[in-house]
Amino acid sequence: MKYCSKILLFMGYLIGMTCMAQTNEKINLEALFESLSEELPEDIDLSELSEKWYHYLKHPIDLNKTDGTEIAELQFIDPLLLQRLIEHREVSGNFIHVLELQSIDGFTERIVNLLLPFVSIGEESSLKGLKFAGLEQELMVRYGRVLEKAKGYQIIDTGRSRYLGDANRFAVRYRANLKDKIRLAINMEKDAGEPFFDRKQKLGFDFYGMSLSIKRLGKLRNVVIGDYALQFGQGLSLWNGLGFGKGGLVQNAARQGVGVKQYTSLNETNFMRGLAGTLHIQRLEITPYFSYRSIDGNVNKLIEPPVIMTIANSGLHRTPTEQRYRNAAHQMTYGVNLLWRRNRLKIGVNINQSRLNVQKLKGTNRRQQYDFEGDELKNISVYTNYTVRNAHLFGEYASSMDGGTALLLGSIISLHPRLSSAILFRDYKKDFHTFYGQGFGESNNTTNEQGIYAGLTYQLARKLVWSNYVDLFRFPWLKYQADTPSAGADFFSQLSYIWYKKGQLSLRYRHRLKQVNYQGLGATETGLVNTGKQQVRTEFQYLLNYNWTIRSRAEFNMVQKEYEENSFGYMFYQDVFWKLKTGKIQLNARIAYFQADTYDNRIYAYENDVLYASGFGMYHTKGWRTYMNVRYRISNGLDIWAKYGVYYYPGRTMIGSGLDEINGNRKSEIKIQLRWQL
Repeated sequence: MKYCSKILLFMGYLIGMTCMAQTNEKINLEALFESLSEELPEDIDLSELSEKWYHYLKHPIDLNKTDGTEIAELQFIDPLLLQRLIEHREVSGNFIHVLELQSIDGFTERIVNLLLPFVSIGEESSLKGLKFAGLEQELMVRYGRVLEKAKGYQIIDTGRSRYLGDANRFAVRYRANLKDKIRLAINMEKDAGEPFFDRKQKLGFDFYGMSLSIKRLGKLRNVVIGDYALQFGQGLSLWNGLGFGKGGLVQNAARQGVGVKQYTSLNETNFMRGLAGTLHIQRLEITPYFSYRSIDGNVNKLIEPPVIMTIANSGLHRTPTEQRYRNAAHQMTYGVNLLWRRNRLKIGVNINQSRLNVQKLKGTNRRQQYDFEGDELKNISVYTNYTVRNAHLFGEYASSMDGGTALLLGSIISLHPRLSSAILFRDYKKDFHTFYGQGFGESNNTTNEQGIYAGLTYQLARKLVWSNYVDLFRFPWLKYQADTPSAGADFFSQLSYIWYKKGQLSLRYRHRLKQVNYQGLGATETGLVNTGKQQVRTEFQYLLNYNWTIRSRAEFNMVQKEYEENSFGYMFYQDVFWKLKTGKIQLNARIAYFQADTYDNRIYAYENDVLYASGFGMYHTKGWRTYMNVRYRISNGLDIWAKYGVYYYPGRTMIGSGLDEINGNRKSEIKIQLRWQL
């Protein structure tokens, strides 16, 4: 009877396949990035996630074999939907077609179309991509630089701060994948301004990273030697790599820790270097880990024992000071994670300890009174999640042995097939300390914050989606730019009309309220003032035909601060995408005009780039921004990318500040990238 039902379902899917087939040809990675997070730094490396997406586009996840971990890595499927997918397979048997996803509660057309390019049914053909007995290799070399010469490169006085290297940027990436069971990743990078085969970089590149991953080795689920990331629970105690916050996918406030994974990003901080692996014993997963790596910081070795005043996380080593900070201290981290599973219930315990070879001193500022101090930090956390009917419950409690605690509780509830909600409560004490925590919140340091987040997604019609959230928060102790306890709120609403074959039209509104320091000119009183930033955005994307796609955006904002005049910012951009039917040549280009009265009015927008180098550009002051990307497939397995981009600020004679100051009114950059696949 079960198989008869499946046959009938499959016949129904065949009717709709014609309507949906074309949507699988292309996945809008730009929209996914901006849905996961509202604003990210322009220098953030998103390759960790984009590389994962491209891997699963090339090697789709088998819906009949996955335990859900691979789907969780995609980031855009919330845990309630993931649990329903697994249960559907357990109850109804193996999937017979990917479009069977449509029959699962909560899998709307929008979610199904996002997921389809990344999943498949059954094994890939044994002839597909068969090279060197299943070994796939990829070598990528990237070069880039800003064409104008900044002030830091022109200073020759050795007594002044200056850039010690040239403006060239280099990156080399090598990947080897043997039947998706053994993976080798090697990264090498030099940032602009860093020495090359000089000073502390006598071996050339500033950053070298390597990791070897072995999967499905008996009861060992995953072993990683070298650079790796750990993601457990809700990230209060331990979460390496990217950790997205508030965004358009409101249910993604719930983190989905995947345990141990290779670290392949070019970000030079917040990762482990050593050995980790997961052992399966029936319902229990045991993950021991050990890491020993260098860290940057301001170390005073004239004192015994040596002390570190500041830990630097930029990963940049361009100036004499940054060179002095480079690898100045060492950190050893070790621990174990225990995860017990039973049906819909998961309970985990994580215990870790970090040791520094120097004493960490807290700052002298009053707001730093509760910062960590010492050379040893111990953390323990307990986390759980449970799915019951239409609700997914999750939470984590963490404690730093030297003092404070952190608590996060939440739920995702399907109120109706078209209506889904998310609620999250957090309480991070001011004396909670962790080196690697990235708990959900307004700030990223998982300390000194309390708040409640509520999100709602409503599928008004087949093509119409309405997403909303409100986040109310307070900081019980002092923080940056607030010398007394403060509070704030964040409101978000987005209405999207989606043509699944053609494009999307969306309208977004966001209003953020915060309290910051204020001291009026000539006044004797000091305190906090309320500030607000209202943002309105409209975006339209449309597939004109197979060759041409257009995307347009208009965004406006207004910043209001007590006792000051309102300031404004706006941006308009037009994107064009073009490709040949053969796929041999592809290009995309943007032209944007923007104006921001103050730094608070700055606007972030995702920018297309060469492969794995995508990021968020910052649009500030007044000017134009344009860029063009070109990809040319030289032959099977050999591709070349090129990008030229420029910021143009009419009427200005100088842009930037400090060592990045440029004489003139434009800042242009080039990138060239070659990828060779074997």
